[in-house]
Formats: sequence, structure tokens, C-alpha cells
Amino acid sequence: MSDRKQFPSMTALQVLLAVAERGSTSAAAEPMAMTQSAVSKQLIALEGLIGGAAFRRTPNGMIPTEFGAIYIEHARTAIKAMEDAALKVARLKPGPRVLRLQVPPIFGDRWLLPRFAQFTGAHPEIEVQFTTFVSSTQTEIPDAMVRFVVELPANEDGRYLFGNEVLLVSAPTYWEKLGEVTCLDAVSKGIMLEHPQTPFHWAPFVEFNSQKGLEVRHTMRFGYYTMVIRAALAGQGMALVPKGLIAEEIAAGRLVNPAGLGYRSDFGYWFSKARNLPKSTSMSLFENWLYSEAESGDD
Repeated sequence: MSDRKQFPSMTALQVLLAVAERGSTSAAAEPMAMTQSAVSKQLIALEGLIGGAAFRRTPNGMIPTEFGAIYIEHARTAIKAMEDAALKVARLKPGPRVLRLQVPPIFGDRWLLPRFAQFTGAHPEIEVQFTTFVSSTQTEIPDAMVRFVVELPANEDGRYLFGNEVLLVSAPTYWEKLGEVTCLDAVSKGIMLEHPQTPFHWAPFVEFNSQKGLEVRHTMRFGYYTMVIRAALAGQGMALVPKGLIAEEIAAGRLVNPAGLGYRSDFGYWFSKARNLPKSTSMSLFENWLYSEAESGDD
């Protein structure tokens, strides 16, 4: 019998990160291009290897256990190391230029990826690799990144995409249940859905609208911003969301912005590049496409 230690597969580690990011096996299935059953099987197999549960099941989603948190941290490092190796090898091969882009998960999920087939269809010769974080052991610098900031660092060049226009939204059924919502006093009787690590909270919203000190009846907080948007779509409350992330849902009527309520945030999504990196033809093509898409839905 071999005494070699068994390690989780890369697929299992990717499933672990997807569940941690999205809060459920069903939500993780789509970006993994797997069924929910297949995601669950990968997670069960991983938990068998690590000797304990990776997540606690709660009404607000799946929350990492102490075991899970350790593996999530090191899974990021392992996957990043393999991404770095693949990129180095790709850059040694003749052929199309590889672009490595670092994007926040919510930006990639709700804005970039639904549009991305347009770019790959127009430029199949360009290979684009995505990453969502930087580890302390990362050896490769992304060609460009999307930042969620007030302004770019002094050593980067880039351009604002969208995000300053923030709307108060929920499903039509929620507003019907809440009653006539034409002013802040009316919506203050509702339930606010928030992610603590974003700036999209009730306080700056009412302060911007000259109602500082007005309290909302109840606030429900989630560990992932994707869950805030999903809860709003499900009619569980109201959320403050950048218009660019929910333009499709607004247009389709799945989310409603009563009385145009919202505010201008200092934060926004910016596309940026380090000034010391040369810009390739492939990057120029991608930038032009990206800016054109952002301008078509300019907030």
C-alpha cells in the first residue's frame, strides 16, 4: 500500500473557491460549467480528504469552517501558482499574445463575461486569461486589471468604466408589498440588503439625498455581494447597486428602481495598467473594445 498523501484535485479546489465566493453549490455550478450534483460530489470528496466539513450550511448561505478557511487560503495560492506556470509556458510558445487580466469576481460575473463572447468572436487569435486576486507568492504581473476604487494609484494609467451611479433596487413584488415608494421616508420602512465590505450602504445614500440621520427599519447583511443582488432579485429586500452591474435586470423589469432613488458614489470600476509595462497590439484591441462597451452603457 502506498503511503503517499492524497491531495485534492485542481477541480475540487476550484469548486471550493467557487462555493466560498458564491455561497452555495447551485450558484457555484454555473461558473464551473458543472451540474449542482457534480459540484456537490467534488465538495464531498474534498471534505473526505481533509477530514471534516469545509462549510457550515446557514440560511444566508454556506460559510467556511475553520478547516475550510485554511484550504480556501491555500487553494488560492495553488491555483495561482498553476496559472502563473501556464502563462509562462504560453508566453514561450509562438502564436497569439496572451493577455492576463485581474478582475473582481462581481465585475467579471455580472458585467464582463456576459459580453466577452463579442470580443473573442472578433479576435479569436487573442488568448485572455482571468484571475480574481493576487497572492503574496505571485510571480507574474497581470497585463491589466479592473480596480474598484475612488481613483487609480499614481503609478498606474487607466480609465473610469462605470460604477458612480448607484440605484436603490428590488424586485417588483417587493415594492408592491412595501406600498407606495416615492420618497426616502417610504423606503425607510423596508429591509436593506448589504454587504459590509462594500461602500453601498444606507448611510451614504440618505446623506447624499439630504436625509442624514434617517434610519432604515431593518438591515440584512450577506458575506458576498452576489448574494445581495440575488436576494434583491428574489424580493427579500432592497439593495444599493451600481447601475452597470444590473442594467440587464433593470431593462427586463426584474429589478425596479422606484422614483429614480439612488446616489452618486465616489467609488467606481476602473481599468488600469502599470506604467512600466509595454502595451501590445492585443491590449490595444482589448482596451478599445472594453471602453466601447462601457460607453454604450455609460452611467
